[in-house]
Amino acid sequence: MLIETLSVFPELFEPYVSASILGRARAAGIFDFRSYDLRDWTHDRHRTVDDEPYGGGQGMLMKAPPIFEAVRAIAGVGPKPHVVFFTPCGTPFTQAAAERLSHEERILFVCGRYEGIDERAFDLADERLSLGDYVLTGGELAALVVTDAVVRLLPGALGDEMSSVDESFATGASGGLLEYAQYTRPADFEGRGVPDVLLSGDHAKVDVWRRENAIERTCRWRPDLIASAGLTDAERERASALIERYHGLGHPDDIQPR
Repeated sequence: MLIETLSVFPELFEPYVSASILGRARAAGIFDFRSYDLRDWTHDRHRTVDDEPYGGGQGMLMKAPPIFEAVRAIAGVGPKPHVVFFTPCGTPFTQAAAERLSHEERILFVCGRYEGIDERAFDLADERLSLGDYVLTGGELAALVVTDAVVRLLPGALGDEMSSVDESFATGASGGLLEYAQYTRPADFEGRGVPDVLLSGDHAKVDVWRRENAIERTCRWRPDLIASAGLTDAERERASALIERYHGLGHPDDIQPR
């Protein structure tokens, strides 16, 4: 996979993608990364990428021409990239979206700045994403978040192929839950012990406990996830009881995100 970014601050990416899991995956050839400076596609001595919005208003807007020229030039070399813009109008980014993007051969993230982007530039987008209902200074952090979430799903990136399957929000047939609670040494810390089953060495019982604990944690902390989680009928009945206990609410289908 090739992941690319188009930004007015391309230097922001290299420290992160060169470290930790991303750095090892990149060194192993699991993915490649390139960042481009949008100002390289400007044609004035000030390398201007923004201008005042028509109709007035606060702030400056990123101009459409440099973005069009840059995306066309980048896309013109090699396989066609899947072009992603970040905007409050975008689809909320989820683990399911990360899994879908992990199958793309090439992704180009276009990172906005200032007050926003000339609306016409969005015609270049194959997809619009939003990280959430808040405002960031620019799209660079969003691009790094999505890159991190996608790369860890690539075969070999985590070493243990089951690591991403057991994580919170995984979308397998029995997924959609928060991950179960985890513990490490010491077995007792300031009077806080580790559940006995995790010390038993009985892997079948550990698996049962982890599944039950994941359901309970999800009911307690993120009940809105239960309605779409992959649960058996018995598990869904137990989830309803847990949600009633923790929140005094009805059926999981009635739970609204908070």
